[in-house]
Amino acid sequence: MSPDLRPLELPASASEWGGWFERRCDEQLARARELATELKQTLPESRTAEETLSLWNDVNLALGNAFAVSSLLSQVHPEEPVRTSAEKGEQEAHRLLTELGLDRELYNVLAAVDDSTLDEGGRRVLRLSLRDFRRAGVDQDDAVRERIRTLSERETEVAQEFSKNIRDDVRSVSLRAEQLDGLPADYVAAHPAGPDGTVTITTDYPDYIPFMSFGRDRSARRALLEAFLNRAWPANDALLEELLKLRDEHARILGYPDWPSYDAEVKMIGQGPAIPDFVDRIAAAAEKSARRDYDVLLDRLRQDHPDATGVDSTDKSHYIEVIGRERFDVDAQRVREYFDFAKVRAGLLEVTGRLFDLEYVPAPDAPTWHEDVAVYDVRSAGRTLGRIYLDLHPREGKYKHAAQFDLVPGIAGRQLPEGVLVCNFPRGLMEHDDVVTLFHEFGHLVHHVLAGRHRWARFSGVATEWDFVEAPSQMLEEWAWDADVLQSFASNQAGEPIPADLVTKMRAANEFGKGFFARTQMFYAALAYQLHQQVPADTTAMVRDLQSRYDLFGYVPDTHFQASFDHLQGYTSGYYTYMWSLVIAKDLFSAFDADRLFDTEVSHRYRDRILAAGGSKDAADLVENFLGRPYDFTAFETWLNRG
Repeated sequence: MSPDLRPLELPASASEWGGWFERRCDEQLARARELATELKQTLPESRTAEETLSLWNDVNLALGNAFAVSSLLSQVHPEEPVRTSAEKGEQEAHRLLTELGLDRELYNVLAAVDDSTLDEGGRRVLRLSLRDFRRAGVDQDDAVRERIRTLSERETEVAQEFSKNIRDDVRSVSLRAEQLDGLPADYVAAHPAGPDGTVTITTDYPDYIPFMSFGRDRSARRALLEAFLNRAWPANDALLEELLKLRDEHARILGYPDWPSYDAEVKMIGQGPAIPDFVDRIAAAAEKSARRDYDVLLDRLRQDHPDATGVDSTDKSHYIEVIGRERFDVDAQRVREYFDFAKVRAGLLEVTGRLFDLEYVPAPDAPTWHEDVAVYDVRSAGRTLGRIYLDLHPREGKYKHAAQFDLVPGIAGRQLPEGVLVCNFPRGLMEHDDVVTLFHEFGHLVHHVLAGRHRWARFSGVATEWDFVEAPSQMLEEWAWDADVLQSFASNQAGEPIPADLVTKMRAANEFGKGFFARTQMFYAALAYQLHQQVPADTTAMVRDLQSRYDLFGYVPDTHFQASFDHLQGYTSGYYTYMWSLVIAKDLFSAFDADRLFDTEVSHRYRDRILAAGGSKDAADLVENFLGRPYDFTAFETWLNRG
């Protein structure tokens, strides 16, 4: 490892984390302020355009460092005081970001730069930076700029509290031991009865997902579902109402008709009103297969419950599993016997290493924030490219979903990219859906590392338009469905690899329900958009209405999904991006030969032109550069209508 380019030195003992974080965050924020002051105070004629933009790059690098460490630790550190300190650090970073964006002197310095002497990357950085200043409100009058500052600070605080309530509100149901009928033996063993003879099942994913799939007791499934859908309610009701109003005012004060119009301006989709058009296009395309497969579920449900008038989320996962077993000969409990967590993790590293010519070298002595975290240095052709941290099991106070977080944004010759995979998987046997999720999220991590060798902070890591960032991860999921790939690491306790014919059946079973899956996704997308576009007084009524229009499984009475819809905090009005990205992911995958998934000519071209490119070009240009043509809907529609 180069002596002048080493990973960030983390605290060696648990007691040092609080002080270490404060120093790291404060130093980076102070550096960003100092550099911004230098930019404004130095006479413009004494610097070249290149020197001015380099200083601006350093401002953004320092600010990015502060954001990365505060955002991560607020979600994963096991000690509440450190999480709280990190939340405050994130607020300070947002405050400085707003301050810089409203600084007219700073804007004037950059606006005066003659870009004719800059290279293509420098011109792109300058153009995007000036656009960001305009969107921040730098050209508004003093009163408006002060109001924007107030709005931005409060938006950060409310969004953090909204997310924190979801993270901290772990609910549970108490069941009789016999109500675990149908659950795998290892699940039952991990949930012994307490002194009162009851078993506690929580809303954390390793408890919730298997129970909803395998639990035969319908009333127990219903109780757990209601607990899950009511997480963070009613606390988040008022917060969501406030957050929607803050964002709406923020957009309107800048001259936009609503928040989605403001938010979509910097995405591939371009305009807010294009979002419902896209949602309706996908919903219509999925209608036929969605209704067909829904009717199969309903017919099967009625065999057990003749009075059933429809299928809702109480029964959806359970009967999808039943259909898989009875129609496709796929027993999910048999399938999970092949997916031991340790083997899956090792297999993931082997597969992605082979695909992208990477080596993951364990760093067992590297300090971490929790003993569960595994650390690897990522190498290629004898060079260290970055470091990754795998924090993959649930614990109290930890982020409840699955995501990749930055620890350090990579800059060529200056600092190694370091990223963290944060998930909530069981420690023993995994569902295959968990395996797919792990491949998906690892796609973000590889993207972060491979795109961590740009000069400009603006291009580092997963820095593309937000409605493209999911596409590379969704494409990597394809390797988690290939028999040859799975047989390289998926084996049962006897060491027998997963049978190829079972994988074929799994794929067929996975095709079942893709239409109603797309419709459910469009419910989420419509909800995220309409909440921000309409800013309703009754958000539960909107959930109920939109779910009836888009989601075939309907609203569960007396539940409040929106209170735990954490994507409203980060994706805001843009949840449509998951399906937008999937359209592109299917097109990207069409460049690969399904029988030669490790063809390095294609995988290395994809690595270099999509992943390593980071944010150096618009996403549409990256895709065209890889495919040799603009992306289209053909591959997606073929997939959706197949079967």
